[in-house]
Amino acid sequence: SQQGCDPFAQTQRSKLQHRRARINQQINKEMRMRAGAENLFRATSNHKVKETVALELSYVNSNLQLLKEELEELNSSVDVYQNDSESISVPMIPLGLKETKELDLLVPLKDFISEHYGEEGVLFEKEIKEFMELRQAMRTPSRNEAGLELLMEYYNQLYFLDSRFFPPTKTLGIFFHWYDSLTGVPSHQRALAFEKGSVLFNLGALHTQIGARQDRAALPGLTQAIEAFQKAAGAFNYLKENFSNAPSLDMSAASLTMLVRLMVAQVQECVFEKMTLLRAQNDFLARLQLAQEAARVEEVYSLVHQTMGQPHVKDYVPFSWTTMVQVKSEHFQALSHYFAAIALCDCPAPSDAELLEQEKAFLQFHVTMPEGPSLRVLLQDPEERRKLGKAHLKKAIMKHEEAMRIHGLCKILRKMDILQEVLSFAHKRSLSKYSEIDHEEDFFETGEAPDIHPKTLQKPEIKSPNFSQVKVTDLFHRLGPLSVFSAKNKWYPARRVHLMRGENGFGFTLRGDSPVLIAGVIPGGCAAEAGLKEGDYIISVNGKDCKWSKHAEVVQLLKSTGKEGVDIGVITLQGSECPKAMDSRKAAVMSSGSGMMKSNKENSRKSLMNSKSASTLLVWSKRSKRSKKSTYSGVPFTSVGDNEAMY
Repeated sequence: SQQGCDPFAQTQRSKLQHRRARINQQINKEMRMRAGAENLFRATSNHKVKETVALELSYVNSNLQLLKEELEELNSSVDVYQNDSESISVPMIPLGLKETKELDLLVPLKDFISEHYGEEGVLFEKEIKEFMELRQAMRTPSRNEAGLELLMEYYNQLYFLDSRFFPPTKTLGIFFHWYDSLTGVPSHQRALAFEKGSVLFNLGALHTQIGARQDRAALPGLTQAIEAFQKAAGAFNYLKENFSNAPSLDMSAASLTMLVRLMVAQVQECVFEKMTLLRAQNDFLARLQLAQEAARVEEVYSLVHQTMGQPHVKDYVPFSWTTMVQVKSEHFQALSHYFAAIALCDCPAPSDAELLEQEKAFLQFHVTMPEGPSLRVLLQDPEERRKLGKAHLKKAIMKHEEAMRIHGLCKILRKMDILQEVLSFAHKRSLSKYSEIDHEEDFFETGEAPDIHPKTLQKPEIKSPNFSQVKVTDLFHRLGPLSVFSAKNKWYPARRVHLMRGENGFGFTLRGDSPVLIAGVIPGGCAAEAGLKEGDYIISVNGKDCKWSKHAEVVQLLKSTGKEGVDIGVITLQGSECPKAMDSRKAAVMSSGSGMMKSNKENSRKSLMNSKSASTLLVWSKRSKRSKKSTYSGVPFTSVGDNEAMY
């Protein structure tokens, strides 16, 4: 069975997760105290009591504030997730996993099995425990492919759990408790969609941690980081598109939009790093390209910064994240001007053969045309190149200084030596280049360099989770094929029928398999006499369970009966007699359960009839492998179709 990683192995990261769990519990406690105090404050008219409660409330609120600050500091402990290599890479932002409470499903599922399926719940204890062990393991996934597979496996099992145990019309009375990844505030819901959504969120978060720990100084690490951040963006995007009304802020549409954009920006930053590794640095066109890549990184981080400043996100995102994103935006704008300057100043003027190509590239390089001579003259005149290069460096230095100033405003970032080093190295590099090309006799006023047109050679992809890569088998397979034995279907108690074979056989037609359906009953035949009805499913023959049996197997069992006849166990689905009346009743019951976290598609009343959450609709469009011939519609079978046979 799948294992989570040992949460007690005290790695830096698990210490972090432990502190996060502890703070979550304290926040939970303080919030309960606050709720109690607020209720008392509202209920009492006694002035003295009101004063005491108000004082207590102010204590609780300031405690909560401190706890949230402590949690923010943890959420910003990006260094713990970074790699241990010697080389300097700018830190990336990883997300902490959502914590959840333990869940005891033993009694509710056993009860449901006896009430709904008419089986002895105690016989399914092994399967229920196995499911609970899987849930326990998925709380602490290891930070690698195995951890991702564990989350996927659990997510896929939730599809079966949903189909088997969550009828559209009633709840199981179980609550799923999850803590907000960024604020630690607890939420709980009965809707399984909340559990699914939280697991998806953790899948995205785990990808961010895997991305942040890669050694990006070499190509293999960069490629893996790009892949991880693209998959993180995919998980958050999938969550945003398929689940709505989340009770916790981290899963709101606004937060998820911000997280998708943040991941895309981190991918774009890795692409820039990849280009610096792959390009021959001394070539004019390669340097222009790097300047444009840097401008593209600046552009996507500016978008993230803007998104983080929006109403529902602003008060919620850690200050250190907002600062880091702003610092990166300034830093990469500085780099774009730096690379423009060295393309102009460190590369020789083009030969006639190179001129056309360089002119073409330079035409699309600036957002607005630089003042001064025509591009052709500029490219061929070293003095003109130096002038424009100097203007770019001046702008680069201003931007470096701005990045360092913003960095200095955040005490959490100030503790991050790596970022400090990167910023000051880039700043010094631009300064020394400036003093190298600055001539004492320069009497011209250095102009304003135009900004650089953002352009990338590798657009980030948002890679949706591929749930089918992790194959799972339904733990509750023994309950029978899902097409019939599901939570949304109801059937009358199983009947045992004793059947004798007449001269013309048993007098019924059978169709399909797993389970085999009685498609027609010949009036006056043995089957009709024994009380079998069209639309019955055969679930046992002579005591042998046939829920999963193929057509031929059931026929074989029936044919091998002698004079003494055969005992057949059958069930009839409720509502198969008159589907229409059933549906309108169901719709009325179902439309009352609003306010829970549902999948978007479930929010439209029409598709409530499907009673499948959108996440399953999407992922499981190949819903089950049952052949066409085994579907049962409520149409009476008068004629024997091509895939039915008389017995």
